[in-house]
Amino acid sequence: RLRTEFVYAAVVLDLFSRRVVGWAVGPSLETELPLAALEQALSRRRPRAGLIHHSDQGTQYASNKYVEKLRENGVKISMSRKGNPYDNAFAESFIKTLKTEEVDCNEYATLAEAQVEIGGFIEGVYNPKRLHSALGYVTPVEYEEALPAPTTAA
Repeated sequence: RLRTEFVYAAVVLDLFSRRVVGWAVGPSLETELPLAALEQALSRRRPRAGLIHHSDQGTQYASNKYVEKLRENGVKISMSRKGNPYDNAFAESFIKTLKTEEVDCNEYATLAEAQVEIGGFIEGVYNPKRLHSALGYVTPVEYEEALPAPTTAA
């Protein structure tokens, strides 16, 4: 919450490494917000066709624009069962962490300030410094850096 309005966050997580690969903060939950996070994730990762994108059944994730962007990139669509938040537990867990460790500890005066501070938390703390038990108590960045380099067939 800002002093005069609410703002919202959308994130795209890589479930393998728990890394936030796309994020956006904005004044509305409409399609443009998660679409911006998705576009950032696709630009950063450049995934091969067949990637699975999981989300809840929110209208923004089922919108024509969002689904079209997924299909353009060869991404398979997976959605939670209606009314079952456990199907989206990884995203819910991240949002809880974001609120507890960043948002609840700060007061943002403007949307721009919220974007900078939340982005700083994601890129400067969560991805490179926050340990995850599921990753053997290393950070998402360390986990990915420890992966063997992909090989190409001749």
